[in-house]
Amino acid sequence: MRVLSVVHDPASLGGGGLFEQVAEARGSLDRWIVPDGGVAAPPDSYDAIMVFGGAQHPDQDDAYRWIPEEVDYLRRALADAVPMLGVCLGSQLIARAAGAWVGPARAPEIGWHPVHLTEEATSDPVLGALPRRLDAFQWHYYTYELPEGAVELAASPVARQAFRIGDRTWGIQFHAEITRGMLELWVDEGAAELPKPAAVIAEETDELLAGWNAQGRRLCDAFLDVAAAIGTDGGSRR
Repeated sequence: MRVLSVVHDPASLGGGGLFEQVAEARGSLDRWIVPDGGVAAPPDSYDAIMVFGGAQHPDQDDAYRWIPEEVDYLRRALADAVPMLGVCLGSQLIARAAGAWVGPARAPEIGWHPVHLTEEATSDPVLGALPRRLDAFQWHYYTYELPEGAVELAASPVARQAFRIGDRTWGIQFHAEITRGMLELWVDEGAAELPKPAAVIAEETDELLAGWNAQGRRLCDAFLDVAAAIGTDGGSRR
């Protein structure tokens, strides 16, 4: 498999974390650090595209001039029916590329928060890899409306948490890709944003992270299984 990882922060902050590890074990991985410039290969050059989070917001075009360029790229990927998985900012940018509203959520979610999957998620080939209730690590201020024709797959009291467009595109708001190193760095650098003491988040992390990483691996493998199956069906994306 040839997979593209689209990241928005310096590599020191972890990029695609666990999901990049899973993808590298299954084939080749290209990384596009969008703020650094450069151009990725055309979307249909890839068997799958994963779009990750960042400190930016999906409507900050004036502050980050590369956002419209990336949205155009994701719009082309949708048109080419390339399997895609977006995480946090990545899910918001995919929603925007699909024509949906993106904007501030009623409240931020930072740290470990409960997420519940919808009934539709139980038969979903990707989100169905997860239990119906999650203790999910989150760090976001924004949310989105569902793109036209999309199916909601998970939610929290504050925001939509997962969706599917058609049968090849998924977005998740929670950070199923996060590793311990990434989490500890985020907590250290974003200490002023934490809703509770860092020591409390560290205790919760010690309790929850191993299970969360196991669930993240299952989710990423399920997505790549879908992409691989499409690739073996004669290579057609239509």
